Amino acid sequence: MASVNEIGNIRHSLAHLLAAAVLELWPTAKNTIGPAIENGFYYDFDFGSEKISDADLPKIEKKMREIYKSWREFGYKEVREAEAREIYKDNSYKLELLNDIKSRNEKITLYTSGAFTDLCRGGHVDEMRSIAIDSFKLSHIAGAYWKGDASRPMLTRIYGLAFHKKEELQKYETQLEEAKKRDHKKLGRELGLFTLSPLVGSGLPLMQPKGMIIRKAIEDFLWDLHRKRGYSRVWTPHIAKEELYVTSGHAAKFGDELFRVQGKEEKFIMKPMNCPHHMQIFADNQWSYRDLPVRYFEHATVYRDEKSGQLGGLTRVRAITQDDGHLFCRVDQIKEEVSTIVQVIREFYDRFSLNDYWVSLSVRGEDKSKYLGAEDSWKKAEDALDDAAKANNLNYTRVVGEAAFYGPKLDFIFKDSIGREWQLATIQCDFNLPERFDLSFTNDRSGKERPVVIHRAISGSLERFMGILIEHYAGAFPYWLAPIQVAIVPVSEKHHEYANKCEVLLNDGDIRTEMFNSNDTVGKRIRLFKMQKIPYAIVIGDKEQADDTVTLENRDTGKSTVLKQDTLVDFFKNNLLK
Repeated sequence: MASVNEIGNIRHSLAHLLAAAVLELWPTAKNTIGPAIENGFYYDFDFGSEKISDADLPKIEKKMREIYKSWREFGYKEVREAEAREIYKDNSYKLELLNDIKSRNEKITLYTSGAFTDLCRGGHVDEMRSIAIDSFKLSHIAGAYWKGDASRPMLTRIYGLAFHKKEELQKYETQLEEAKKRDHKKLGRELGLFTLSPLVGSGLPLMQPKGMIIRKAIEDFLWDLHRKRGYSRVWTPHIAKEELYVTSGHAAKFGDELFRVQGKEEKFIMKPMNCPHHMQIFADNQWSYRDLPVRYFEHATVYRDEKSGQLGGLTRVRAITQDDGHLFCRVDQIKEEVSTIVQVIREFYDRFSLNDYWVSLSVRGEDKSKYLGAEDSWKKAEDALDDAAKANNLNYTRVVGEAAFYGPKLDFIFKDSIGREWQLATIQCDFNLPERFDLSFTNDRSGKERPVVIHRAISGSLERFMGILIEHYAGAFPYWLAPIQVAIVPVSEKHHEYANKCEVLLNDGDIRTEMFNSNDTVGKRIRLFKMQKIPYAIVIGDKEQADDTVTLENRDTGKSTVLKQDTLVDFFKNNLLK
């Protein structure tokens, strides 16, 4: 299998090949940049007045494979600025890139393979033939602003997929097809889970009754896990004075992503994070070292004005509900508290059959001036996270230079049922906010000492987690989470009375039940409840009514079980988590 660098070089080399093919087919087009990305590569072009679409991809791909046969290694040349400007005098995008290179005081390098030369900093295969010709393909076309700036020209971005082997490409394409079937926006609509209303606004999903059942079940489970581990619930308002976020640094960090509210006399901000509010709760108390750790928990919605083009269903929204927790502790308590959080993460994700994960331990880079906090505190925090990762047998990788400026962190990356990775839970140590808000406790020497704040989110954004779950389960939720747990299907009208008795029995036992007793045929009603992916169905006919029984069908196994009516509730109570 290719290493990260090898696969990156393969993908970047193919971006060059894509540019060469496009310029042969459209000689007046202007090529801009073409990096390697996750799962492939892209290249941005300015086609002027010409329009191209996905229908052109086969033609471009065919030309790529033709050129591929004549390419060997990538030739390297370092040139003076004047020479580069002469080469790209008709391409304003490359001239702008030359300005950027000059401002960074970097050398100007050109790479050539075949008849194609590109302004590039490098990262290619040594030999083009080392790339399997059947290991890549073009995937789609999209628009992209030059340098991601909406005020700049709109370019045409051509995407490609690339892997080390044909089999890896085929596996990824299969995953993409499966992902389309599981699209949470499609399933959310079909199953009646949530609504996306243009009148309400982009990125502001509305929970339907069935979606709210799922959301509430997740919230209750999260609180139950924390309640048992010494957390206290708090509540904070949705807006606060601008000064709060100036003090916390969020006003500068989020900039134009903040929603601003003008009151009659004061300016407010809709909260982008909960932590500044929690700092105020802690600060309003007198704490001794014996009182620590102090643990706050809040299911709270925060707001960020994301760009409309980046919003999508539940996975990217403007109203973000976090299962937010903040711990205030001594440095010597970090390891134990982190271990407790890891236990919560494991128990939570095990319930959803998300057991395949790895952990990124993000620590400081070499330039210590970029990070806030004392050297001794940083070392203790990093060592505590490292020790906790080892003590809890986490599959972790130490990533140097990826720590937040305010402290080290552990990020949990989970793999779903079709192999996609999602960064979900996080544990972050913070030396910044205690400093900004002048937080303190009385230590064992009767002096004032700063606490360490540990930020932890288990599900992350609740909306995003729900979107991931819908796709993870393909809408077929486990019994405990399913909006409707049992469908009741009377064969005919004469069975309605007995079916109603069963419905009352189940509802009284807090089992979510829906009656399918329309005038449609039995076959059509059975197809309807199966489309809704309900875990269990009770079919009631003459025999069941005469024997005071029900025939119970299991969605996942397809098996049927005959039960006495008076044992129904006990059966489901015993299968609560199945």
